Amino acid sequence: MPRQDSAVMAGSLTHHGSPNPAYSSNNAVPVPVITQTDSRDKWSKKMDFLLSVIGFAVDLGNVWRFPYICYQNGGGAFLIPYILMAIFGGVPLFYMELALGQFHRTGAISIWKHICPIFKGIGYAICIIALYVSFYYNTIIAWALFYFYSSFSSILPWTNCDNVWNTPDCTNYFGIDNVTWTNSSKSPAEEFYTRNVLEIHKSSGLKNVGGVRWQLMLCLFLIFTIVYFSLWKGVKTSGKVVWVTATLPYIVLFILLIRGATLPGAWRGVVFYLKPQWGKLLETSVWVDAAAQIFFSLGPGFGVLLALSSYNPFTNNCYRDAIVTSLVNCLTSFVSGFVIFTVLGYMAEMRKVEVEDVAKDKGPSLLFITYPEAIANMMGSTFFAIIFFVMMITLGLDSTVRTLETTGSLHGGAYVVKLLEEFGVGCSIIAVGFLEAIAVSWFYGINRFSNDVKSMLGKAPGLFWRVCWVAISPAFLYIIVSSILKAPHLTLFDYTYPDWSITVGYIIGFSSFMWIPIYMVYKLVWTPGSLKQRLAVCLRPERTIPDIHADSLNMATVP
Repeated sequence: MPRQDSAVMAGSLTHHGSPNPAYSSNNAVPVPVITQTDSRDKWSKKMDFLLSVIGFAVDLGNVWRFPYICYQNGGGAFLIPYILMAIFGGVPLFYMELALGQFHRTGAISIWKHICPIFKGIGYAICIIALYVSFYYNTIIAWALFYFYSSFSSILPWTNCDNVWNTPDCTNYFGIDNVTWTNSSKSPAEEFYTRNVLEIHKSSGLKNVGGVRWQLMLCLFLIFTIVYFSLWKGVKTSGKVVWVTATLPYIVLFILLIRGATLPGAWRGVVFYLKPQWGKLLETSVWVDAAAQIFFSLGPGFGVLLALSSYNPFTNNCYRDAIVTSLVNCLTSFVSGFVIFTVLGYMAEMRKVEVEDVAKDKGPSLLFITYPEAIANMMGSTFFAIIFFVMMITLGLDSTVRTLETTGSLHGGAYVVKLLEEFGVGCSIIAVGFLEAIAVSWFYGINRFSNDVKSMLGKAPGLFWRVCWVAISPAFLYIIVSSILKAPHLTLFDYTYPDWSITVGYIIGFSSFMWIPIYMVYKLVWTPGSLKQRLAVCLRPERTIPDIHADSLNMATVP
């Protein structure tokens, strides 16, 4: 049942133009604040919220994207720009979104009428981007579910070359002496992934993606069912589900870390991971990759942090939450690097090659080829395979969104997944984050936003945070956008994406971002008055009273 909650008046709530009669410009007379009905759901416990934020931020990107980005940028050298980008870019934006959601207590679309109405298109863009994320992200989880099912066998199916899907290039070098590994050699794990799971050989590329792989389609349906029942009652159910999905991966990571550290050659991977190649720091691409990784890892701009924090009490310490969850996220990425690189060192030892030559393809290949191949040759391989893919599924479920699509159940679905990953989210979400930071810091006003934070926490943000919000974080995002706008050279396995597919990719990316200028034009056209009056209305936020829990404050005053 909805409760009668009090409202807090402070700082920026005293701005002119509010229609609420409770506001007063008389600094000497305190004015009681009227009560409002707050029907919005609330977290049952503080830990429900923290685990939900950690579950969203700590996802497959920590055990998949971070290790391979680190891998392709020289190992330890990547950690230096990564930490700097986290301090000056990622964490300030993360803190900003938590504070915005908690103060305004609303979602990614409706929040803009309280900040800067003309930027409401950002909310619509976020919804389209979330749709594209689900197209490929849930597909990756479905692949993990397929592996999970396949792991229930005394002999894992990717341990030998005697299966119907194997080719003459399949080379099983484990436990066999005098095996020659050539450039054309393919491991059993690689052929299991490409020819059995994906059946990508039945597709000639994006022009002919092939038929439906019914096993993967069933996996997608099961993932959809799990996601639906995790969310159908809002935070009342999702807040409980995260107690499993957000904690189980840490148990599995710890088990795999201990096992990986005991493998022969593990030290080679650790040395490659931690020893910086200082020359890499002179390459712009390393800094861009570090900035992009911390942005995608923490997840500002996706609207999820706004939504999660909107269920908090008004006086919740969102600053502490931002610091704690950001540290957990970054440390998880760092530890997961050890988990992956100990295995890469083991693989290099077994193949008698260098660590950097172990994995030919980056991205999902580290999770679906390299790691399963290493697990298959460990003692107790079935157990380790099962818990590894359980970890992948739970990490993915924590961050996935509601919408599912069947592109990944096609034989050539992996090609579509790669295209959506590269264009459907990357540049668009960073551009959205850039505009969000600009809208809040420059149009809404850094002083007004700081006063909002002060009204919740009792203390305004320090100079460091204000400088980051106004200048450093927007510059951080602008650099990423300008760097990744260049047309990439996309390849997947032995397939090179045609030029027309790159054009299609840019159209996909623009299809989400275009709602921002479209809404700006719409707002200006339909707002009455002269151009100056229209701009004034479109840029001026609607001041409303933020709701709080009844046990926070029963009465507030306006100075």
